[in-house]
Amino acid sequence: MSLSALRSDTIRKNGVYKKRYLLKGYLFDRTFRPLITLRLCQATGKAGYPGKLAHVFFRVLHRWACHSAGIDLPWTTSIAPGFIIVHGWGIVVNGRAVIGRNVTFFHGVTLGQRDRIAKDGTRTVGYPVIEDEVWVGPHAVIVGGLVIGRGSRIAAGAFVTESIPPYSVVAGNPAAIVKSGATPDVYNPAP
Repeated sequence: MSLSALRSDTIRKNGVYKKRYLLKGYLFDRTFRPLITLRLCQATGKAGYPGKLAHVFFRVLHRWACHSAGIDLPWTTSIAPGFIIVHGWGIVVNGRAVIGRNVTFFHGVTLGQRDRIAKDGTRTVGYPVIEDEVWVGPHAVIVGGLVIGRGSRIAAGAFVTESIPPYSVVAGNPAAIVKSGATPDVYNPAP
């Protein structure tokens, strides 16, 4: 799936899939390059893949691509096809977060874990799940074991710590729903 996801990622970026767009994205687009290397790491990291050396090479390449883009996007992150990063600087994603299809991230987005410690000292750790067609604005922070519902929009600077129902617009710190029944904001949706 990882390599077929590149087709969808390319469609989101360019509106159409062409191999030359994939090559151009790798060579000249610092926000698209980490997606290519992430998909290559995931494709070669599968159990039973014979080329361990290729996987190690792609992991090093992915680290370099993320560093040059100024983002932290672990190759272990579950990202469905059609993901797009706009601008990109300062994005931080936890490796256990889950990101759905046709999701858009702007610069400064954080998807992080949240630890809750009970009075008896037990720790509960949660990671965000971003459903399909979600738009996440600049510098939004989403932490914890929550779900951002399909087609929602997270406004710039929002601090989200609770689940959001589908087709909602949220804003503020702490985030609050400012609109329900919103239309998803997905340009060049990948099939």
